[in-house]
Amino acid sequence: MIIEDGIIESIRIRFNKLAWTLDERMRRLFAAAEASALGRGGITKVAQATGVSRRAIHVGLQELSDLKEPVENPPKRRIRKEGAGRKSVIQTDVGLMSALEKLVEPMTRGDPESPLRWTCKSLRTLAGELAANGHPVSYPVVGDLLRELGYSLQANRKVLEGTDHPDRNAQFEFISEQTTQQLMAGNPVISVDTKKKELVGAYKNNGTTWCPEGKPEQVKVHDFVDKELGRANPYGVYDMGSNTGWVSVGTDHDTASFAVETIRRWWSTMGRQCYPAASELMITADGGGSNGSRVRLWKMELQRLADEIRIPIHVSHLPPGTSKWNKIEHRLFSYISMNWRGQPLVSHEVIINLIAGTTTRKGLKVHAELDDSLYPAGSKVSDDEFKQIHLTRNTFHGEWNYRIDPRSIVG
Repeated sequence: MIIEDGIIESIRIRFNKLAWTLDERMRRLFAAAEASALGRGGITKVAQATGVSRRAIHVGLQELSDLKEPVENPPKRRIRKEGAGRKSVIQTDVGLMSALEKLVEPMTRGDPESPLRWTCKSLRTLAGELAANGHPVSYPVVGDLLRELGYSLQANRKVLEGTDHPDRNAQFEFISEQTTQQLMAGNPVISVDTKKKELVGAYKNNGTTWCPEGKPEQVKVHDFVDKELGRANPYGVYDMGSNTGWVSVGTDHDTASFAVETIRRWWSTMGRQCYPAASELMITADGGGSNGSRVRLWKMELQRLADEIRIPIHVSHLPPGTSKWNKIEHRLFSYISMNWRGQPLVSHEVIINLIAGTTTRKGLKVHAELDDSLYPAGSKVSDDEFKQIHLTRNTFHGEWNYRIDPRSIVG
């Protein structure tokens, strides 16, 4: 009996909460639905709880039983008149959307002198600018309108490679062909470049590393150069044939002399042992920087190296705007960056150890050492000195592809 009283009371509570919204038909259907859910004796209990007559409940049950399947397109029963309710902000402010588009794309649709071009286009900023122009709107609504216009928050994407030379693909094919021939002949092919210069000291290094929870490595707030430690200039040599790397960490200027000295150290320590029968050395490099195709000092230093190792040196530069295609970038430098992510480069010793500890599943091995020699910037090569270089340019883009022969052999 107690259970039945509880059931009746719960039905009464539900009904009383909705009674003021129900017309005669809806009262009948509500009571019928409750009675159907209770099963045997349900009509009596619902009649007691709601005051709806047993006859009305029977009629409601009959109506529910007639609807064996849901109506595909039931008639719409409107409470409010057509067009009632608060109007959309787009309807009340016809010029809002065009004003918003002018703000988010001022370069093409709006005033190029707009100060908003030089500010962060946050939702609050846009809402404030719209209000100042006579379009009062809240910042959440601005977000909804931007999504309606097809906008979303997106980061920059690196896809623009700079100058697209008409012979870009042909130069890559030339380098690939020359590389294959040299490797098949048992000669070394190396890719060289300067890695990004790094601040030495307790500075933030991008990335994350495992630390005790709540105890991250503490670093300096400002990235001012430490006068004693300075910067580190990693110059790398990647040997395509043996999947090995050499990195000299310089403490002075990144010059052509420093670049070739790194190649010299690689050759005397690793290259000569790996390729004892080498008849030529092939170098692939970017078109700019310390090993640029137009740098006279680069060619002069390579001439001195060729004289020392007594074999010709072939050089092929990547076409303009394709520095990230250099083999050393994605076969050596990228793994070094991953190995020291989140690690403050507090000293040159730490940098060298992190570079030397870089490995890959494919067996990459890296040697690193400090080069604290001085390499003054601004060294010039005179016309007479340049004429002494035994330089032979290839018939295909000789400014990118050339050979430097040892002077002792040529002479």
